[in-house]
Amino acid sequence: MQIIARMNVGGPAVIVADLMRGLDSTRYNQELITGYCDENEADYLETVATDVSATRIAGLGRSISPLADLRAFFALVAKIRSEKPDVIHTHTAKAGVLGRLAAMMAGSKALRIHTFHGHLLHGYFAGWKIKLVIAIEKFLAKHTDFLVAVGNQVRIDLLATGIGKDSQYRTFFPGLPTPLMIKKSDARSALGLSPEKIYCTYVGRLTQIKRPDRLLDIAAIAGKEAPALHFLIAGEGELFEKSKTRAIAENLPITFLGWRSDIAQIFAASDIAILTSDNEGIPLTLIQAAQAGLPIVAPNVGSIADIVIDGITGILTKPNAKEMAGALIEISGDATLRRKFGEAGKIHADQYFSLTKSLTEHGLLYDISQQQ
Repeated sequence: MQIIARMNVGGPAVIVADLMRGLDSTRYNQELITGYCDENEADYLETVATDVSATRIAGLGRSISPLADLRAFFALVAKIRSEKPDVIHTHTAKAGVLGRLAAMMAGSKALRIHTFHGHLLHGYFAGWKIKLVIAIEKFLAKHTDFLVAVGNQVRIDLLATGIGKDSQYRTFFPGLPTPLMIKKSDARSALGLSPEKIYCTYVGRLTQIKRPDRLLDIAAIAGKEAPALHFLIAGEGELFEKSKTRAIAENLPITFLGWRSDIAQIFAASDIAILTSDNEGIPLTLIQAAQAGLPIVAPNVGSIADIVIDGITGILTKPNAKEMAGALIEISGDATLRRKFGEAGKIHADQYFSLTKSLTEHGLLYDISQQQ
């Protein structure tokens, strides 16, 4: 039983959908339990993974509401008691709390696994709230068989706060299918892009933790020194309209593409990939960019360093607009460097972030339920 709060477009939804699709159905009978996306979010099950079926539970989504959360909790308890799964695998913070508590309440003997697709320790809460989050996760870790981290730094951060024991952890990098190879000229033609520009692409939600304001600051700085540089932004979120309004007012070299399902084509048309977040787990969009052979500029936060090897596959900086803009200007002005970084990044991605590797690791972990 895979339990995730909501399947909004993003890394956790991609990973869960690939598990649902990719594991051998003759060996693993899976059920996906999820909630509903917010109004300003695109639902991955409706926009991309239309072949993946799910049981929806109202109240399991992002919003916190004591009454709705309680109803979702008891619905999970009933589901676990009726289905009697061998493995309960929770994803994302809210589903991790409700799902594991429900397993305990249901008296389930299932193998309990929780994946940290990132964590809430930096950039989300402060003061007593973060202390409460840590206390809850410490308690739940004692009632969880395995804790999966999607990146090395994620695991290090969690252990440093006393969440779980080292022996409980497994680090499973996300695995993505090999993308279709698309000629840059064909991709640009299909998207109506100029053959003369150097395109720097951001793919992700436009939400506070992702710092779209920093991206716009970078565009303002880099646009002055590198007039051939143009930014593509694929994604929406609560800061979409605000970001678009500012970009228009300041005449920034940015094209907003909105939610897209043709990310492979967008990266194929691009020259550089960028991310500007204050905190990340291990962003799948950067893995996709590396698979496409793009050099990457990103802040050295979370487990981004597992994807971007500084000075080898791209440039890691402090989460600072001026420093990031400088790195971007350097790469945009050197075609040889872009090609060198891109080729090294593709080799690295193919080695560490394959879908086959991820599915094998998860399958072996699930098999432990049959050995107990």
